[in-house]
Amino acid sequence: MANDSGISGLRVLCQPDADKSCGACCGLYNYADSSREALVSRLRARSRLFREMVFSKEDLQDYKRMIIGAEDFRKRYEEIYCCEYLGFLDKEEKKVGCLLHPQQNCGNDLRDISFYGRELCAGHLCPSHYFIPNAQVEILVKIIDDWYLYGLCITDIDLVKTYFRLLADKIGAEVKPEAFQNTDLKKIARRYFDWKVDWPFRSPDTNRLGKYYFDGSQYMISHIDYESLGRPISPFNSIFLSLSTVFRSSREIALAEELLSSNLEDFISIYNKLP
Repeated sequence: MANDSGISGLRVLCQPDADKSCGACCGLYNYADSSREALVSRLRARSRLFREMVFSKEDLQDYKRMIIGAEDFRKRYEEIYCCEYLGFLDKEEKKVGCLLHPQQNCGNDLRDISFYGRELCAGHLCPSHYFIPNAQVEILVKIIDDWYLYGLCITDIDLVKTYFRLLADKIGAEVKPEAFQNTDLKKIARRYFDWKVDWPFRSPDTNRLGKYYFDGSQYMISHIDYESLGRPISPFNSIFLSLSTVFRSSREIALAEELLSSNLEDFISIYNKLP
């Protein structure tokens, strides 16, 4: 659910509008199977059960026992807790968030029973709040209306900042949020961020998420061995890592670079024609 901290100057990214939200800090993408289909099934079942059986704080322990007994809680990374009170907040299943939050319970704050407790849940802000510029956040909110994709992208600082830096370097100025009133620019940028899910060179390993890979108790930053494939380090290396890339040949690197270059060129071609 949305952060309650009220820190001045920071836009809260968890619940930016009525069409999407992010539950990454609650362990949403930390399950061994964090595919869209698996998470929809998990969140849907939780939300239904919560609405059917939780009418007071006393009902929460029974709810928790049923969820833990029914779900597969295998994780990518053991140190990140996967909260059993994360579910869909709306019938349309557009927004994920805390089922214990007072906005979901007629003003009753039930978060004290959660693993992290009310104070930490209410006060936590992920690093993206501090490292992704407000203008870039506004652009993401404009072009992504999908909770699954939004959460993956808004928490990947390298994926966001590198893309807009590359565009700014070629254009000679920062791309403004107003530019995305143009539907073609919106589609091109959305195609880039869609690669977070459907990148053709994406590693199938369940212990990989973005540039990180996990062995259960530890996490490491992945590495692309360009030298063994006879290629220099790509100017798109940080993006490739964010997209969980694994290359098997020099040709695959060339194809991947062409995909990114074409996306940037298509964007700039249309951007330069704007009034």
